[in-house]
Amino acid sequence: MDNDKAIRQAAAWIRDADGLLITAGAGMGVDSGLPDFRGKEGFWRAYPALRHYGFSFEDIANSAGFASNPRLSWGFYGHRLALYRATVPHAGFDLLLRWASTMKHGAFVFTSNVDGQFQKAGFDTERIVECHGTIHRLQCVEACTNETWPADDFTPTVNETTCLLENEMPTCPHCNGLARPNILMFGDWQWVEEHADRQGKRLATWLESVERLVVVEMGAGRALPTVRRFSERHGPRVIRINPRDYTIASAIGLGIPGTASDTLQLLEKSLVVARGPDA
Repeated sequence: MDNDKAIRQAAAWIRDADGLLITAGAGMGVDSGLPDFRGKEGFWRAYPALRHYGFSFEDIANSAGFASNPRLSWGFYGHRLALYRATVPHAGFDLLLRWASTMKHGAFVFTSNVDGQFQKAGFDTERIVECHGTIHRLQCVEACTNETWPADDFTPTVNETTCLLENEMPTCPHCNGLARPNILMFGDWQWVEEHADRQGKRLATWLESVERLVVVEMGAGRALPTVRRFSERHGPRVIRINPRDYTIASAIGLGIPGTASDTLQLLEKSLVVARGPDA
């Protein structure tokens, strides 16, 4: 299917749908200016201080670091927390909200991103699944409790040269031990998943009510295929948007090569044409 035909078909699916399932990987945030961690060079461009340590993303985004070098681990996550708080979601988020507003059952989000951009863009917090957790909530490093809590009171100060946290590290209110982000990390046996589980149950209930589902997947790569696999379970009308990894079986959906922001705008143009000048 050529690109123009794919855009028209995807727009027709969106017009007909009574529920919009938005699935998103890291590529969704890249369009808002967030760093792309693909490969060591990409990661080191975002965090040049960690080149000195020789750390890859997998090395630093690892739960073991909170035991071996907590100030470095919190420097990395503290910098990301401050970055995500300052980031403005791109215009594609507003387009998705607009489309969902015309559907009987609105939208639900399933994302592997931990940045909180969907909440910041105005999506209902009760209709978002963060399958890998969120940087905006904290948990105990030792998982002494299944509770998590907002990170709102923590304002990190990070040394840009060393990537070390300079202010006090957050602590668990239950045991006074070290706290960490409520994110599923590499080699992580202590992630507290109750918050994500509750989100998932709400999504399952919503899906039961939708009769004509359309899935819009953006920026979900093959390296960690959680989002791609989730999308594919909810065909046959999956719209896969990705600059490189856009292929999908025709029985499940269609693929469109491109970035999230640019492709969503192309879809909006097609929807406007279909609605007509008086819509």
